Amino acid sequence: MVFTPDVSDALGAAAELANSAGERDTLEALDDLTEFFDRWAFTGARPRTRADLEAVRAIRPRLRELLTAERGDAVGLVNAVLAEQQAVPRLVRHDRLDWHVHAIADDRPLHERVLVETAMAMIDVIRADEMDRLGTCAASDCDDVVVDFSRNRSRKFCSTTCGNREAQAAHRARRG
Repeated sequence: MVFTPDVSDALGAAAELANSAGERDTLEALDDLTEFFDRWAFTGARPRTRADLEAVRAIRPRLRELLTAERGDAVGLVNAVLAEQQAVPRLVRHDRLDWHVHAIADDRPLHERVLVETAMAMIDVIRADEMDRLGTCAASDCDDVVVDFSRNRSRKFCSTTCGNREAQAAHRARRG
């Protein structure tokens, strides 16, 4: 395990949200946001309104920036999020997780919680000097965020679709 489960979940959720703003937006309806909330097992206040959806949609560029920044730049971005949200770290234990850190109340809007949880996860990434586990897809026609949780740091593509498409293109190029 590269990161603790809460850090892995925060990074995975942030990458999914950042990538949802691609050519085909996959976060258009409140149902999409509810599915995201459930898939990533968020606790606390559920998103219920179109305003909740729009607020989450609005943070996607910032999440992309956090996940793709150089290490030194990421520090400033993380500190800015934590200061803006007046984050106060505290130890909590709930559901399937043992003791871990929350830095924002569960009753805060989802977009605020996602930003703070991403910033808190980035603290671990930065401190462990694991920034090379974050980047963008190596496919020539994709710029989705990739979070590499593999032991050997081998993940280059955001999905098997992108990996297969690049492998097919390389095969065709070799065949002439």
